[in-house]
Amino acid sequence: MKKIIGISAAVVIVIAAVIWYINSNQQNDIAMTKEEDLFALGDSLTYGVGDESGNGYAENLGELLTENKEGKVTVQNFGIPGQQTDGLLEQINRPDIQSQLSDAEYFVIFIGTNDLIKHNGNDLQPLYKERIQKGKEDYVNNLTEIFEIIREENPDAPILFLGLYNPYPDSAEIEEVVTEWNDTSQEIVGDYEKIKFISTNDLFQEKSTEYFSDELHPNKKGYDLITQKILEEYDF
Repeated sequence: MKKIIGISAAVVIVIAAVIWYINSNQQNDIAMTKEEDLFALGDSLTYGVGDESGNGYAENLGELLTENKEGKVTVQNFGIPGQQTDGLLEQINRPDIQSQLSDAEYFVIFIGTNDLIKHNGNDLQPLYKERIQKGKEDYVNNLTEIFEIIREENPDAPILFLGLYNPYPDSAEIEEVVTEWNDTSQEIVGDYEKIKFISTNDLFQEKSTEYFSDELHPNKKGYDLITQKILEEYDF
């Protein structure tokens, strides 16, 4: 009888071990194949205007991350051509968008070019310093509110904030303004955890059709440069 009981106990232990092993592997498989959401916020540069492939930096990033991660990275591209920071602020305050912010594993934000251009009178030549200063004040206030809302809804997801680039690199005057706005952005970003500033201005030191589709927007090769810069700057 003792022998039978001993055998039965051994069988129970073996079965329990097999069940644990199967469950453990299933959980690992689920973890390895977990889908992740990347939320891309911004203007036409996030939307991908000018990229003949139709991707832009956001979709490029999603595809490359999916290739190099165990699970799929799905891009939710909320970019709107012509959008300024006040528009982005309104966008993420909409209930249908705000309710989704907690779902993101990553945020990428490219915004501010239209703030600069439109406050200057829809062009950057010539520059009007008083208008630009007023635009920067609005930009700072809006950007701070944007970060506050995202962090309230999603405290943990990294936010990658892309700095502005000078679409007219031959102009030292415009370069000075772009540098000033980027320095201000870095100061704001520095007040938050898990937000990283990524420079793009160093990517386009010369204006050429090799990287631009028009006066402002990159082409596919230009967007590829932005994508690679994000991957170099942040360890996903």
